[in-house]
Amino acid sequence: MSEVVLNATVRQETGKAANRLRKDDKIPGIYYSRGEENINVSATPLSMKPLIYTTNTHLISLKLDNGVSKICILRDVQFDPITDRPVHFDLQGIKENEELTVQIPVVLLGSPKGVKDGGTLQFIMHKVRVACLPKYIPEHIELNVAELGMNDSIHIRDIKIDNVKILDNESAAVVAVVPPTIIKEEVAAPGATPDAAATAVTAVAEPEVIAKGKKPAEGETATPAKK
Repeated sequence: MSEVVLNATVRQETGKAANRLRKDDKIPGIYYSRGEENINVSATPLSMKPLIYTTNTHLISLKLDNGVSKICILRDVQFDPITDRPVHFDLQGIKENEELTVQIPVVLLGSPKGVKDGGTLQFIMHKVRVACLPKYIPEHIELNVAELGMNDSIHIRDIKIDNVKILDNESAAVVAVVPPTIIKEEVAAPGATPDAAATAVTAVAEPEVIAKGKKPAEGETATPAKK
């Protein structure tokens, strides 16, 4: 797995005071590791870009302005719900001989046969949760979907990686090819008006979307769930 250097500043601002950093185009964050004191840090959006907008998992060489260096991974990033800009990040320190749990991005390769036959590719799980030693963390998981036909799928149980334990439910589907949705037009009943006949269509029901409140970033208030 490749390593990315992240230059960051140890910050004194915490809580609501961290909002001043965002106004100065800085992203507040925190470094934590078992057995160590937490370190409040901040970094520029430019320095965070290779870690946030990527399909790979990276080891991070954290270089602080006080001369301290840490090896860690990016554990979490919080985004502004309106602007979609990163507003907070979490870094987890790692130890060479200590197993850790991490989510690995999934990358699809090839064009499924089932899609060429009119099906739709459903990318269900974009990340897979695994446990392993730091030296065995894969950058990403590649799945070749070229041979997937109509109604075919790849499940967690089909993924094998040396020295890595996959933690997600083995029966969960990661990617699948499903048949096209058919909208059936009904024939209007005898004596029905033209308008009634034109609107007599059986539509595919969409699942109800349940809005969830987002975890507030440091210094921000929680956004209530929409009803």
